Amino acid sequence: MKPLETNTRNFTIRFATRKDIPLIMRFIKGIAKYEHMEDEVIATQASLETSLFDKEQAEVLIGEENNVPAGFALFFESYSTFKGRTNIFLEDIFMDERFRNKGYGRLLLSYLADITIQRNAKRLEWLCLDWNTPSIEFYKKMGAKPLEDGTVFR
Repeated sequence: MKPLETNTRNFTIRFATRKDIPLIMRFIKGIAKYEHMEDEVIATQASLETSLFDKEQAEVLIGEENNVPAGFALFFESYSTFKGRTNIFLEDIFMDERFRNKGYGRLLLSYLADITIQRNAKRLEWLCLDWNTPSIEFYKKMGAKPLEDGTVFR
């Protein structure tokens, strides 16, 4: 897919490569800190390399402002038995604090929506913590609708 630009700064989106593993780890720690869940991160650079690049269990998009990493989105395919097609599940999307409120999160999510369409997936979905009001408002502005007919179990 082609790089995207905002009106004021150059912002590009690309798929992560193995060389991005330390960066991905940094973003994972950043989102864990934001969500007050730092003690739950057990991922390592080695486990990321295995799962993302050896086993291809998930994919990562990296957003950059003028070649400076600004944020990421980690996603994978799931499957809908009722629809008979794949879905794209967004596990995490995160922008470093200094890059927030510039429209980059919107661009990253829109890019992932384009991937969903290109892959003929039925839907793009994700979870959001109930307390995370800024993210909930962001998703609603993007046109996302919260589901109210189910409960996530673990």
